[in-house]
Amino acid sequence: MSDDLAMLDATAQAALIRLGELSPVEAVDAAIERIERLNPELNAVIHERFTQARIEAAGPLPDGPFRGVPMVLKDLDGVSAGDPFHAGMQHLKDAGYLADHDSWLTTRFRQMGAVFVGRTNTPEFGLLPSTEPAAYGPTHNPWDPTRSPAGSSGGSAAAVASGMVALGHAGDGGGSIRLPASVCGLVGLKPTRGRCSIGPEAGEAWAGLVSRLVVTRSVRDTAGVLDAVWGSAPGDPYTAPPPLRPYLDELTASPRALRIGWTNGSPDPTAPTHDDVAAVVRTAAEALAGLGHRVDEAAPASWADPDAGVAFTTHFLNAMGVWVAAEADHVGVLTGTAVTEAGVEPHTWAMAEFGRSVSGTTYFAAIEAIHAYGRRMAGFWADDDYDLLVTPTIPEAPWTLGQFGPEEGNPLAGMFRAAAIVPFTAPFNATGQPAISLPLGETPSGLPVGVQLVAAAGREDLLLAVAAQLEEALPWADRRPGIHA
Repeated sequence: MSDDLAMLDATAQAALIRLGELSPVEAVDAAIERIERLNPELNAVIHERFTQARIEAAGPLPDGPFRGVPMVLKDLDGVSAGDPFHAGMQHLKDAGYLADHDSWLTTRFRQMGAVFVGRTNTPEFGLLPSTEPAAYGPTHNPWDPTRSPAGSSGGSAAAVASGMVALGHAGDGGGSIRLPASVCGLVGLKPTRGRCSIGPEAGEAWAGLVSRLVVTRSVRDTAGVLDAVWGSAPGDPYTAPPPLRPYLDELTASPRALRIGWTNGSPDPTAPTHDDVAAVVRTAAEALAGLGHRVDEAAPASWADPDAGVAFTTHFLNAMGVWVAAEADHVGVLTGTAVTEAGVEPHTWAMAEFGRSVSGTTYFAAIEAIHAYGRRMAGFWADDDYDLLVTPTIPEAPWTLGQFGPEEGNPLAGMFRAAAIVPFTAPFNATGQPAISLPLGETPSGLPVGVQLVAAAGREDLLLAVAAQLEEALPWADRRPGIHA
């Protein structure tokens, strides 16, 4: 039964539970068995909730769309009451910190009926695009354990890709939903800014660049979860327009012929798109044309402006330094003990120290510049009249572990290596637009390659409708990694 369930997406598991062919306890027990079997090799789940999950599955569960379906929570981007929250950080691990409340998104996951079986590994503070924190060790990609599952939602992605569970909570401040989805062969939607609340801990994270949702194996799972959890909460500084109808309805409604631009041209000339990746993007563009859409090679004007990219990176680093310093200070308040250099990784300490040197006016200028860059980028949809942009999710194939550590005399070497990973994803954290990574191809050696689709703000409906078309045209459901339940 456990291995049979591993082949099903969350929607199919929920259907079995509704029909009485599977109980929540059986679903949870099966997920726990798969985690115990696979996790020693993958190191995806770092905090087990097995006892709590069994108790919750045996009791009354909310009658939501995913009642009784096992799920993992990322150990970042939100908390769950009574559970560890360590954010990949040695200081929090040493303190044995436990959260005393649920984030609003966690509450909505509970309301849709999901049962949390564990919390997953993440890079410290989510700063690097590879999940290998010193506090918990690396998570391995189930397609090739020598490679990274990316980050910062790498633990959740590895858990879902390997069949431990079908739903993995994720968050994205520069690509951290889409990058793991790409390298682990999953669907990863970064919602519109304000679509899903990140409170009550904060009104915004990283000046509005962070959005949160899930990684899944099917478009219908992503749409179903978004239907269940979207919406602002009291005091949120951003709201997104409500959908005209349930997102699930978009999957069976053929969209009109859309105007779609596609490009393999990287906005960062130092990070060109590799040939294996470019071939998958071209195949996706051809498939979209075959579906009746108007497709041409095009990109936002600022894409080809290297000065704009350099300025964005400079301002982003100034802002990130301040965010990291503030987060470290907040952790000190949570634990009652100030964070020291011994409690964090070298790049985190270096970023925090740099952030403390950034003046208030410099920080303000950085935020204004990031948002201005976003406004210029968004003109591709508003002024050039495109409905979607298609790009690589990542310009290179999944990378081996160990590439993001500090170098002698350069604690930020990994941060600069990260810049080559995120040129296609980070711009849309600045714009606040929704963007989805779909597993539309693979390298000649069989590693997953994701393709990113980007829509105008508030238009997750278009992304999901076209994603459903591509899921049928270029199916991925039968592809499984070498490490799988």
